[in-house]
Amino acid sequence: MSAVTCAVLCWRVERRDGVAIGLTTHDRDLTVDGLAYRAAPGMTPSAVHRSAGLEADTMDIGGALSGAAIGEADLIAGRWDGARVRLFAADWETGATLAALGEGRIGAVELSEDGFTAELAGASAALARPVVEETSAECRAELGDRRCRVALAGRRRFARVTGVAGRVLTLDAAEPVADGFAGGLLRWFGGANGGLEQAIAGSAGAMVTLRTVPAYAVVAGALVELVEGCDKSLATCATRFGNAANFRGEPHLPGVDLLTRYPGG
Repeated sequence: MSAVTCAVLCWRVERRDGVAIGLTTHDRDLTVDGLAYRAAPGMTPSAVHRSAGLEADTMDIGGALSGAAIGEADLIAGRWDGARVRLFAADWETGATLAALGEGRIGAVELSEDGFTAELAGASAALARPVVEETSAECRAELGDRRCRVALAGRRRFARVTGVAGRVLTLDAAEPVADGFAGGLLRWFGGANGGLEQAIAGSAGAMVTLRTVPAYAVVAGALVELVEGCDKSLATCATRFGNAANFRGEPHLPGVDLLTRYPGG
C-alpha cells in the first residue's frame, strides 16, 4: 500500500508541567517514537499555511472534548495554556513520520457545545511583538528574572491551606512582610489543582487573596508554594529589595498629563 493511502495526522501535545499526550485521526491507536497516539477521529486541523516570508504562521485545531485526553475542566483551568504542539503526518502501518506539518504553542482556546477550537501559533508569531518597550512609570521586569536579578531562593515558601472562602485562602504560615505576596504566584502541589498556578492579588498575615477562584475544590491540608511579589514601584524596589540599580522603569519621566497643565494649575 502506498505511503499516501497510509498517511494519518498526529498531534504531540506537551503541557508546561511535562505531561505529554498523543492524538491521531486514525481509527485505532498508534505508537510513534515510543509515545502512544490515541485514536481521536474528532480532531481536525484547519488548512495548514506555511510561508517563506515574515508573516506569522498560525493554524486552528478543533476537536471533541474527552475526559481521558483533553477535558473541559482542564481547558477552563488553563492546564493546557501555552502547551507545545507538534503536528505531523505518519504512516499508520509502520509508525514512521512522513512529514512535519507545523509546530507551535496553544494560544486562545474557545469552547462550544460539541467541542473546542485551539489556536496554534508558530515560531514566527513572535515577530508580531513590539520591537522595543514603551516607557512606563512602573518597572517592566518581573521579580527575579534576568533583568531584575533579585534572588528568589529565599522568597519562596511552602505552606498548608487550613481554610478557604472563595478567593481567600487561610494558611498555616504568615507572610514575610506586609502584603509581601501581592503580585506574586501560588503553585498547587497535589490534589485536583496540582500543577496549576494562580496570581495573588494580596495578602494579610496568614490570609492570601487570589485573583481568581481555584479551578477545583480545595481541601484542608493542600500543599502550596508561595512566591513573593512586587508592586513594581521604585520605592518598593529600593527599600524592600535594595535593587534600585536594576529598576526597569522611568518614574520621573513626564507623562501625557504634562500637556494638560497650565500656569498656576
